[in-house]
Amino acid sequence: MDYAKLDDKELAARACEGRQRAFRELLTRYERPVFSLVFRMVRDRELAEDVAQEAFVKAFNAIHSYNPSYKFSSWIFKIANNMAIDRLRKKELDTVSIHGSPNARSQDEEEESRITLTAQDETPDQYTENRELGNQIEEAMGHLRPEYRTAVLLRHVEGHSYQEVAHIMEVPVGTVKTFIHRGRSELKELLAGATA
Repeated sequence: MDYAKLDDKELAARACEGRQRAFRELLTRYERPVFSLVFRMVRDRELAEDVAQEAFVKAFNAIHSYNPSYKFSSWIFKIANNMAIDRLRKKELDTVSIHGSPNARSQDEEEESRITLTAQDETPDQYTENRELGNQIEEAMGHLRPEYRTAVLLRHVEGHSYQEVAHIMEVPVGTVKTFIHRGRSELKELLAGATA
């Protein structure tokens, strides 16, 4: 059977039956997006790798609890989000320091975590401006409360609907909208302060 041709719900059903190749296919599909979400939240590569791995182990052990009336992506993102929030709270992780992260990040890690705003035909000056703006946005995101950051990332970076974000975060849709509104307001203030 070619597992790559199956949709997520079919793969999850087969994983529930104990077919590890089905779960490995889900892992292949979601390993990078889950890591990306967690990394943007915790801003530490090693910790993000640990949390993402733990999220997949938890998902594998709880695959029977997956409800196929929801997207598999929402379910796995919910697990990863909850684990990242727990880690942030337990460790009281300083996600961003204005004077630089205590854990220096490589250029590859910076590129991976940055919200990019690039166009195909941009000039070198536009590229530089966009890169600087991306850096400012990424730094400002790190100053948001974890709940605001999660809502903004899921909605505007990952492209989930308000309903999907609400499901992932396990809060009402109205709360998601409040988180996003407050997160955007704080981002505007932080960005205005950065350019002043």
